[in-house]
Amino acid sequence: MGRLTVEQIVSVDGYAADSDGGIDFFEAVDEVDANDADQLAFLEHIDAILLGANTYRMFAGYWPTADPEVERVAEPINRLPKFVVSNGLTAAPWGDGSIEILSGDGATSVAALKERHAGIVVWGSLTLADALFRAGLVDELRLRIVPVLIGAGRPFTPADLGERRLALDHVVSHPSGHVGLTYLVR
Repeated sequence: MGRLTVEQIVSVDGYAADSDGGIDFFEAVDEVDANDADQLAFLEHIDAILLGANTYRMFAGYWPTADPEVERVAEPINRLPKFVVSNGLTAAPWGDGSIEILSGDGATSVAALKERHAGIVVWGSLTLADALFRAGLVDELRLRIVPVLIGAGRPFTPADLGERRLALDHVVSHPSGHVGLTYLVR
C-alpha cells in the first residue's frame, strides 16, 4: 500500500487559513520557497498528486503555465498524475488535458488510489485532508511553518480528530524564516 502525505503551509499558531478562509499570511516572508532542496527531494518520491476541488481550482489556474526554469517544482507538478476528489466537478481541465475526478466516498476512492500509487501528496485541500485524517489514511504530515501569528482561523486538522501520535522524521530550517517539519503518523 502506498504512502499518503498531507502537506500544509501553516502559521506558527497552527492555522492553514485565516478567519475569512484566506491565505495571505503565506506571504509573511518573502515567499515559502517551493524550489528548496527539501521540497524537490520530497517530490522525487511522489508519483501522484491528490487535491480537493478548491485547491484544484487554484492549482489549475497557475501551475500548468508556470515556468519550470523559475519554479522548478512546476515540472513534477505538471508531469505527475493528478486526481481531484469532488462530487460537484464534471470536468477537471489541466493545461491542454484534464485530470481524473474521484467522486463518491472520498475515503474509499483514496484508499483505492493508495493501492495504485507508492507516494501520494495532498497539498492544502483542507476538507479532503480532514476526511483523510478521520479515515486513518494519512501516513505522513509535512508542515511548512510560516513565521507569523494570525490569532484565529482554520486549523490544519479537524477539531474532532482526537489524539494521533506522530514521530518526527526530519526538520529543515530555511533562510526565509520558515521551518519544514515532517512527521510520520502512527
